Amino acid sequence: MPQRRAITGRSQEPRARFAEELRLLREERHLTFRALAAQVGWDPTLFSKMEKGQSLGGPETVVALDTFYGTGDKLLTLWELAKADPTQFKERYWQYMSLEAGAASMWHFGGSVLHGLLQTREYAMELLTAGGGTRDEVEQQTDARMGRQSVLDGEYAPPFRAILSEAVLGNSLRDAQQWRQQLEHLVEISERPNVTLYVLPFGAGLHGLMDIAVTFLRSPSGRTVAYVENAVQGELIEEASKVEDLQRRYDAIRDAARNPAASRKFILQMLEEAPCEPST
Repeated sequence: MPQRRAITGRSQEPRARFAEELRLLREERHLTFRALAAQVGWDPTLFSKMEKGQSLGGPETVVALDTFYGTGDKLLTLWELAKADPTQFKERYWQYMSLEAGAASMWHFGGSVLHGLLQTREYAMELLTAGGGTRDEVEQQTDARMGRQSVLDGEYAPPFRAILSEAVLGNSLRDAQQWRQQLEHLVEISERPNVTLYVLPFGAGLHGLMDIAVTFLRSPSGRTVAYVENAVQGELIEEASKVEDLQRRYDAIRDAARNPAASRKFILQMLEEAPCEPST
C-alpha cells in the first residue's frame, strides 16, 4: 500500500508555505503558468497570484492542483492552514494538522463535541460561531474543516476509530432538521470500511478522559503521538510514556463503550426519535 505523503514545505508561516509549495511543484515539472492553466483550468494569472501569496484561490482550484500533481490532499491541507487565521494555529496544532494529513491510522475520543472529520457543515458553523469570531472568519474556518475531511476519502484513506460519549450526541443543534442531517451523516460515515464508531453510554460512569478530547495519530513509521484538547486550548503529546498512559485510558473507555453494531443502532434510534421540525 502506498504511504501517504508527508508535508515537507520549507517556510513556517502558513500562507508563505502554501505559496512556496505551489511554486516548487510547478518548477519541478518545468511548467509556465500558461502551461499549468492549460492542464488544470483557471486563468494563469490566478496561479501567479497564489505563488506570490496574493491569493489563496478556492478549494476547487486546490483540489484540482492536488489531483494534477498527484499529491493526495497535501495542498488542500496547506491551503486550509493558510485560509484560517494564522494566530489561531499555534505551532503544536500546526504540527497536529500536518501529522493528521499523513497519518497511517487515527483513534479519537470525544467527550463533548464531534471530531472535525465527522461534522456536517451546519454543525461546524454552529460550533465555530459559538466560539466567537466574525461571520467571514467562521465561514473560512468551516471551509477549512470541510476540506480537511478528504483525509478519510479514497482507496488509501487511513483507518479512523472514534469513541463518542453519549453526551456528544446529547448536544444537538438548534435546528432540528440540521441535527437529523448530522445524525444521518454519522450513520453514513460509519458504513465506510475505514471508519469505526463507538458510543460510550452515560452508564459507564466516570473515566480517565473526563472533560477532554484526545486523538492518537500513528505515522507510517509506527510512531504514535496524541493531541489532547479542551474548549480553549490543545497540546500535542509526543513523550512515549505519556502517550502510552493516554492509550491505556482510551482502551478502558473502548471496553466500556457499545460495540460498533450496537453504537450504530443507538444512533439510528436517536435519528428515529429526533424531531422533524426546526426548533423554535
